Amino acid sequence: MLLIDISITTKVEDFIAHKGPKITYTKQPLQSEFFVKSHELLFEQGISDVEINVQDWNGVPCFFPTTEKCALPFDIFAASFYLLSRYEEYLPHVKDEHGRFPASESLAYQNRFLELPVVDIWVLKLKKALQERFPEIEFPKRTYQQTSIMDIASAFAYKKKGFIRTLGGTLIDLTSLKLGRVLDRYLVLLGFRKDPLDFFDRLTAFHKRHKVSAIFFFLMANYSTYDKNISVINPTFRSLVKSVADYSIVSLMASYNSFNDIAELKKERRRLIDFINRPVKRARQRFNRLNIPDTYRLLVDAGFNEDYTMGYTKEVGFRAGTCTPFYFYDISFEEQIPIKINSFCIQYTALYKYRSVRKAQEKIAEISQRVRAVNGEFNIVFSNEILNMHERSSWQDLYINYIKSNNEK
Repeated sequence: MLLIDISITTKVEDFIAHKGPKITYTKQPLQSEFFVKSHELLFEQGISDVEINVQDWNGVPCFFPTTEKCALPFDIFAASFYLLSRYEEYLPHVKDEHGRFPASESLAYQNRFLELPVVDIWVLKLKKALQERFPEIEFPKRTYQQTSIMDIASAFAYKKKGFIRTLGGTLIDLTSLKLGRVLDRYLVLLGFRKDPLDFFDRLTAFHKRHKVSAIFFFLMANYSTYDKNISVINPTFRSLVKSVADYSIVSLMASYNSFNDIAELKKERRRLIDFINRPVKRARQRFNRLNIPDTYRLLVDAGFNEDYTMGYTKEVGFRAGTCTPFYFYDISFEEQIPIKINSFCIQYTALYKYRSVRKAQEKIAEISQRVRAVNGEFNIVFSNEILNMHERSSWQDLYINYIKSNNEK
């Protein structure tokens, strides 16, 4: 995160002989060097129930405290590892109805620092302490980045659904007395109105106009209980995916059914590759289903090297404590695996609890400012199922205002 090269040694003579800036990460300092007292966490094998007492460090939560002799009041390396490795998700916990780790079970949620990118804040404090001790060090500058993540689980609301699904949807709307939806459905099917979810050309033009970095994750699954996109063999769908890929990054939303099925995951990835004729290396899990560490090993085995699932569906915040991409470390095998984790800090579903667009906008601005303060990456998730670019809506206003306000800063 500091963008500087380091070397690590366990030989005392090499350490003492080194004339440049140096840090000891041990139980006791060797000389008068920059010293961080080590917690036992990084020297253990496997998982144990670690006792954690969250404390305050000049207004920032921290844990694994050290002694007065140390350059820092806590073990920044062990604490960062605990959050980045998702150590707590290896421990016994009760999963939700989709097999997910609940935000309420997390240390960050329980100690009210979920909405802080604490690891990045700690690193900035470490940087300041190092600069004071070693003024000769030059740290490269990081820059703030923002990315719009678009979930496309259903490309169309009414079009290309087939006779049976169209009839079923009509009957459901009639029995629910949703006569407006019935009218809307057949106006779309007869070509008098554009499908409410098909506004990709307008969204692409908007992103281009405001220089927005965006990634579209398309669902390429067969129809099932939780995966209800139109048929992947439909020529209109294929044409849509290809046209979006001409102007934006397109990658895979892994289906609900591929969660534990590598053959299905590989098949969906191959479908998308055949559609866009380019590599597909990024993935997002349907409903943010994430089983640490199995999901990441499955993705690597299926040919992916980046994931965009690290975050919570119903809570705003930093699941891994950071807004900086990082490579995942699998504690069960004690090794780093080759997949880059790109965390998101807000998904639109987490904004439902705010009673007004203004309150939701204020929360987005607040989190964005915290990411900007540490020059991190602000990833926010939206979906074509809530953005209606044909008619003005509160969600459309929310998204447009977010893009414009971020561009003005």
